[in-house]
Amino acid sequence: MTATRRAPSAPRPHAQPDSGNPIHTVTRGPLERHFEHELVALRQQLLAMGGLAEASMKKSIRALERRDAALADEVVADDHTIDRHEIEVEERCVRLLALQQPMAGDLRFITAALKISNDLERVGDHAVNIAQAAKRLAVTPALDPLLDIPRMETLASEMLRDALDTFVRRDTEGARALCRRDDEVDELNRQIYRELLTRMAEAPTTISRGLELILVARNLERVADLATNIAEEVVFISEARIIKHHAEDEARSGDEFGRS
Repeated sequence: MTATRRAPSAPRPHAQPDSGNPIHTVTRGPLERHFEHELVALRQQLLAMGGLAEASMKKSIRALERRDAALADEVVADDHTIDRHEIEVEERCVRLLALQQPMAGDLRFITAALKISNDLERVGDHAVNIAQAAKRLAVTPALDPLLDIPRMETLASEMLRDALDTFVRRDTEGARALCRRDDEVDELNRQIYRELLTRMAEAPTTISRGLELILVARNLERVADLATNIAEEVVFISEARIIKHHAEDEARSGDEFGRS
């Protein structure tokens, strides 16, 4: 009896690693999809928190301009909502760090989100400080004009809004440009301080009201600083580069020294 010979089977192709070519499809498991969903939710919550903080600051300045104590009370109530957002962001970040053990860019994003949420919570605190000053000034004779305080608020609000925009778009060049805008707010703060000192020296009865306005300007200057902090975190997330405290300039100078 003659045995029937089988034709040799074709060799099975070896699995090729995904090289990033668009024709390859990567099937993500439920854990990866959940992780990505949580990152999106985290970013959205930070943006919502930023919107509340910006609105609260604007409301505090309106309360100052209108001498509206009721509006100032709304700012204090809004701060409780901002505080709750910060707690929720922290809890979300801790869960992601503990359960997902993220690496590289995702890890930088989560750690930066913790810092950004703290910065936004502090913006809310500064808005409360301004609102409380507005309430105290509302029961005293008006001290007009408010000098460049409204202008300062506009600049600080724009910086905060633009910082969050660079965060969404991962715009590192825009973030670096925003950091340089802080100088204008600092100069306005110094100018307001000098003008109020002159006014208080000429009319001692305005001292208490002048000090309140110095406090308001100082809080606005701090908001601009916090917007700068957020912009610095944007660079850190995207480039793994620390630029706060002029670290980037110092590193560049060191490189140039080493090449000389």
